[in-house]
Amino acid sequence: MTQLSNAPWLQTKAIQRVFDAVEQDGDRAMAVGGAIRNTLLGLPVADVDIATTALPDEVAARGRENGLKVVPTGIDHGTVTLISKGMAYEVTTLRKDVETFGRQARVVFGTSWIDDARRRDFTLNAIYVDRHGEIYDPLGGLEDCLARRVRFIGDPGARIREDYLRILRFFRIHAAYGLGAPDPASLSACIRERDGLRHLSAERIGVEMKKLVGAPLAADCLALMEDSGLLEITTGGISRIADFRALRSLDDVAQETRRPELGFAVLSGFVDEDLDRIADRFRLSNAERRRMHGALAAATDISADSGDPAVYRLLYRHGRESFIDGLLAVWAQARANGNSEHLEPVYLKALELGRSLEIPAFPLKGADLMAAGLPAGPRIGETLKRLEDQWLDSRFSLSRKELLERM
Repeated sequence: MTQLSNAPWLQTKAIQRVFDAVEQDGDRAMAVGGAIRNTLLGLPVADVDIATTALPDEVAARGRENGLKVVPTGIDHGTVTLISKGMAYEVTTLRKDVETFGRQARVVFGTSWIDDARRRDFTLNAIYVDRHGEIYDPLGGLEDCLARRVRFIGDPGARIREDYLRILRFFRIHAAYGLGAPDPASLSACIRERDGLRHLSAERIGVEMKKLVGAPLAADCLALMEDSGLLEITTGGISRIADFRALRSLDDVAQETRRPELGFAVLSGFVDEDLDRIADRFRLSNAERRRMHGALAAATDISADSGDPAVYRLLYRHGRESFIDGLLAVWAQARANGNSEHLEPVYLKALELGRSLEIPAFPLKGADLMAAGLPAGPRIGETLKRLEDQWLDSRFSLSRKELLERM
């Protein structure tokens, strides 16, 4: 039988202190969810969630008694965060849905591990592990996880109607952890219930979509969403799946291809108005919005023959981040159109230059020209622009003295 006793995160003193604190007076605690799933799949574990039979107030009290920092993260919903040796662990009391009204399900605390498992979304997220690495798998999640099969717990349609965000979560989890074609019953339910996506808040949709576009199987899942009428509901417009797929074909060349801002810009960014629509629909931050616009602006300026001199100019005009994003967007479009073969070396060299070049400030200001004898007026700006162009053509090599001599 599969055990996780050798999992590094389970062997730490930090988590064992949490188990020591919570498991008193007959109560039990087990890790659950993503940590187990990722460990079984050989993937990194970012955080560990713990389920317990102990009530929230008891978890908090025991944590304090054992010298742990206690944060009442969502104590009304059964969750207390215990911080042990600098690591945060969300400890949640076992729960059972009594009545369901969409996201307003009435929940009661309980002691049944099976009831707790049944209220989770997918079988591969309903696997528990005790402090010794023994696995408890009440719903067949272990087999699904090892097969990389994402499957709803219980009736897929009923689970989706409890919270329509689970449609996006299904595609996102499959894009991140799935293998092969999605589970047919789960996919069919997502398609049948797709109109429920129209009632979700922008923030919740944005969180899922940002995770989805950076996942390994994002292109396949987005294509499936488009074919099923789900993607247009989500983005509110037309998508360029071929360009996005080509972008992700560059994963080994640049890590930026997994950035959600670049993914959205390539997927939906025909013009600036499209990017604003995406930013509004997904409630993106101002920084995320600016990065999308920067990528599109740089991509618009990059031509197929952007050799060394052009790279210097583009880097200076757009900045490193926007230049690299824009270059990758142009590269992806060329690949999608099937005409990138002779351009691959050009794009690769431009990318290497974009990463390595220092971007200095232009060494002249208007005051320098006036000090050198040029009278104030429109000629100052015109001359600065001419000298700046010459400086860019020289690949930043002309010195301040040399530029003044050309004035």
